[in-house]
Amino acid sequence: MSRRASFNRRSALKAGAATLAAAGLPSFVVADEPSKAKGRIKQSVCRWCYGSISLEKLAEAAKKMGYQSIELLTPDEYKVVKPFGLTCAMLGRVSITDGLNRKKNHAGILATLEKTIDFAAEEGIPNVICMAGNRAGLDDQEGMDMCALGLKEIVGHAEKKKVTICMEGLNSKVDHKDYMYDKTEWGVKLCKLVGSERFKLLYDIYHMQIMEGDVIRTIQKYKDYIAHYHTGGVPHRHEIDETQELNYPAIVKAIIETGYKGFLGQEFIPVRDKLASLEQGFRICDV
Repeated sequence: MSRRASFNRRSALKAGAATLAAAGLPSFVVADEPSKAKGRIKQSVCRWCYGSISLEKLAEAAKKMGYQSIELLTPDEYKVVKPFGLTCAMLGRVSITDGLNRKKNHAGILATLEKTIDFAAEEGIPNVICMAGNRAGLDDQEGMDMCALGLKEIVGHAEKKKVTICMEGLNSKVDHKDYMYDKTEWGVKLCKLVGSERFKLLYDIYHMQIMEGDVIRTIQKYKDYIAHYHTGGVPHRHEIDETQELNYPAIVKAIIETGYKGFLGQEFIPVRDKLASLEQGFRICDV
């Protein structure tokens, strides 16, 4: 970035902050020289929240902020961010509604998972994603049993390749009506059925705050079943600052205190300057 372009960006951000202040809203301005990160937790960016920014530009900016990963990428997209010195903490882009809770979906999902696991192993990527799917009238226990059946067919391959398959829990109250895995205990029971260290949970703080709350106690109780975390401001999934109800510094400290060594994925949808909000999110969680 040229000196003039850098100046113009900072000027625009400061002007935006002044506008927010005039409207009575909290503001955040990127410092000219960001302070050195504490780095007690590795941070990642969820690509889909920044779809209006080219992947190359996002990778360049994220790297400068201190992020180590851009996630929820396809293998081809990962090849774009790799030259920037970034990894992909969670690989894959999958259907939310058509998941492993139905036998008819197994063949396609397992074939894709096998390829994704192979690519992840070759590139040193730690995790690949999968979904439970919608209920659509299916009993929760029956759906869990079917998920376990499918996962047992592929988890041995994941063990061999040293890659962790992660299933994400989502809220069925606001964003994903009828999604089956909408409570942490359901996911934990599934982990126990599968019985492998290479199948764990993606604990999305935003989604689980909406469904069950009690975030820190849940993290402490089920830490051994969680391989990855996502953020998001509640109630509207925007910036994770004082405009929302969660105390992210306290949550991240609690995660670190469990001995967690994985990634924290920023998955909020910014409503202000996207890159300024992304840097703000990094600093909030850099406890």
